[in-house]
Amino acid sequence: MVHNAASEWPRPSARVRELFRRGAEIALNPHAEWVEELHAASLGGARVRLVAEDPALAAATRRANLANLLHWAAANVQNPGRRVPANTGSELLEAARDLVRRGLDETALDSYRTAQNVAWRRWIEIVFGLTDDPDELRELLDVSAVSIATFIDDTVAAVSERMQHERDELTRGAHAERRAAVTLLLEGAPIGRARAESQLGYRLAGPHTAAIVWSGASGSEQVEAAAEAVMRAAGADHRLTVIASAAAMWVWLPVSTAPSAAELTARLAEHPEVRVAVGRPGSDVEGFRRSHLDAATTQRMVARLTSPQQVARYQDVQLVSLLTSEPTETEEFLADTLGDLQHADADTRTAVLTYVRELGSTTRTAERLYTHRNTVLRRLARADDLLPRPLAENALAVAAALETLHWRGNT
Repeated sequence: MVHNAASEWPRPSARVRELFRRGAEIALNPHAEWVEELHAASLGGARVRLVAEDPALAAATRRANLANLLHWAAANVQNPGRRVPANTGSELLEAARDLVRRGLDETALDSYRTAQNVAWRRWIEIVFGLTDDPDELRELLDVSAVSIATFIDDTVAAVSERMQHERDELTRGAHAERRAAVTLLLEGAPIGRARAESQLGYRLAGPHTAAIVWSGASGSEQVEAAAEAVMRAAGADHRLTVIASAAAMWVWLPVSTAPSAAELTARLAEHPEVRVAVGRPGSDVEGFRRSHLDAATTQRMVARLTSPQQVARYQDVQLVSLLTSEPTETEEFLADTLGDLQHADADTRTAVLTYVRELGSTTRTAERLYTHRNTVLRRLARADDLLPRPLAENALAVAAALETLHWRGNT
């Protein structure tokens, strides 16, 4: 039963309060596998799918759920068994703001409930490691159940209130108009060009290249600086920017050529925590829309593969994105196509991928890799020994599989 403010809060015995404090000290320093289990559960439900697919929102949710665990544990170290105040720290308030900016409602807070279930199971493990006295266990678990459930209910209520406040804020001002116009354009809804351009302060006629700039850590200043770097790398003199969350921006540039990955990476050297996904260039309203959707697809692929690459362009990852849309099938494809080559040294895999990219020329492969042609031949021969089928019979599939490993950070 969850207690409201008028209810009498349980009063545990001195012995149980001491057990509670000792358990909270353990919970305050959770094992890494506990934290990973917490994150996996909080982003695994169908009702939070849109959150899980967005790297910035997913990162904010992870920070919020870990903050909840530590807030509850710290409170019980100080005052074991007492009612824990709702967590209204910066991690949760930023997460609430981000959810509203993406047009999501309170159902996204289900992640707090699923994380609560994981925390409860781990707490039971801790408790049973503290005592085997049945009366102490019963009292401690009864108080714990009330404490955890009430804390999450109070926190969800506080965050929901903040989300409503954010909605009220977003219904006013230039940002609200800009976001509303972009939403209509992306959804393909009928909106006059002149009206949209007036709200956006950006011309829809002509070329567009969209990018999504985000950071796994909160930091709008770094994201803003990175968005400016993307604009300079593209040779544009202005940009349209929509704030998607505290750590993510949607950007459109009036250019017909996407900046190179090398140029973007060089300009982002001062912002190592920031990632950039770039869509294909397009024209007019349809190009505005499609380029952003390309960038969003690229961003999801980077998150799905936990890719270490800082910059990803849709034109470079389109095939890999298609191949990795179903993780189970991806693993089967890699195993069936590469066999033991999947686990070979990076030099051998790189030689094979470069060889295919160079259309089977060992001379050009050696030049590209700055190595001797005989070295290339030895690596290709080793690859043929490891592959289920000879490279000559399955070159395209092997190259696609190796590209997938590259974006996953295995090369």
